[in-house]
Amino acid sequence: MQWSEIMQKQPRERWDLGNLQQCPEYEVLEEDAEGIRSVLYASEPYLGRNTRVFAYLGVPKGEQPVPGMVLVHGGGGTAFKEWVQLWNRRGYAAIAMDLAGCGPERQPLPDGGPDQDEETKFFRLFKDGWENSWTYHAIAAIMRAHSLLKALPGVDGNRIGLTGISWGGYLTCIAAAVDSRFVCAIPVYGCGFLKDNSKWLGQFAKMTREEQEIWVQLCDPSSYLGLSEIPMLFVNGTNDHAYPLDSYKRSYSLVRSPVSLAVRVGMGHSHEKGWAPEEIYRFADAWLRNGPMLPRIGSLTLAHDRVTAQVTGEEIERALFCYTLDTGEWVKRVWQVTPAEVKAGTVEASLPPGTTVCFLAVEDGAGGYASSPHWEVG
Repeated sequence: MQWSEIMQKQPRERWDLGNLQQCPEYEVLEEDAEGIRSVLYASEPYLGRNTRVFAYLGVPKGEQPVPGMVLVHGGGGTAFKEWVQLWNRRGYAAIAMDLAGCGPERQPLPDGGPDQDEETKFFRLFKDGWENSWTYHAIAAIMRAHSLLKALPGVDGNRIGLTGISWGGYLTCIAAAVDSRFVCAIPVYGCGFLKDNSKWLGQFAKMTREEQEIWVQLCDPSSYLGLSEIPMLFVNGTNDHAYPLDSYKRSYSLVRSPVSLAVRVGMGHSHEKGWAPEEIYRFADAWLRNGPMLPRIGSLTLAHDRVTAQVTGEEIERALFCYTLDTGEWVKRVWQVTPAEVKAGTVEASLPPGTTVCFLAVEDGAGGYASSPHWEVG
């Protein structure tokens, strides 16, 4: 198949959705005392051979059916058992799969799919073709994991969400648009527009212009996010070294369904820090268990050196004004945080002279955090 033929397909037609939305064949390797199983499930052919994906899978005991979450690791990660345990203890079924062709203890599987190194992510596409690419296989593995979780006894197949960290957040942005069965999605760090500004500018510099165009159309979340029809929560830090705020804002601005933001000053980048924020679980509870919604803040307006935004939510306990006076690389900017005022459905703060970028944030009485889109002054 020629590149032009693949790129002319509608984004959702680049995968065989009818096949991927069927429960795959799977083998249970073992089950621990908490009932978490390690499994291998069938996935897409890779370089002419059949493959399987390793995953941890858990369904909490007690009152059922329960909602579920599909958990997508980032670069350098694997299927994290503790991530499944975390969601199980909150009353969710969960599945966390490996997307590097590895099994238990990160050992390569004899029938595993592509690796997750940067050569594979960026360049094997052009050597091996779309259906042997890492992005193609990772999204297929996510959809098959969804299908497996959905089919399990005790799981409410109509209440399943998706979250991913770093490269897993990147994949979450794509899968949320391609697999319309998900009810909500929470990408952490990951976003699109990687060619324009990201940690990987050097990889794109090695590509020809044609290769850049092919990669962006097939693999960049910016080509998919506009199709998302489910509510999404975007979680990131102001100084993320991989996914800077300019590409981040451009990404979530493409989404037509409801978008919530949780950008924190100085949030670190790791799997543990990526699954820690309480707003992730609050957001999932709101859409999958009819729990209370997170507060939400609208876009900023400026009048008489006062920055204002509309806010919705109950029991707002703290409001923050976050700003920087710096320019240049996002990762190197120093941010300041000062109190803001909450007044009858609005949040306000004075704009310090020299501010280059700012946003407002609030926390409610239950620890729910929300931030506004950032505003570049001038």
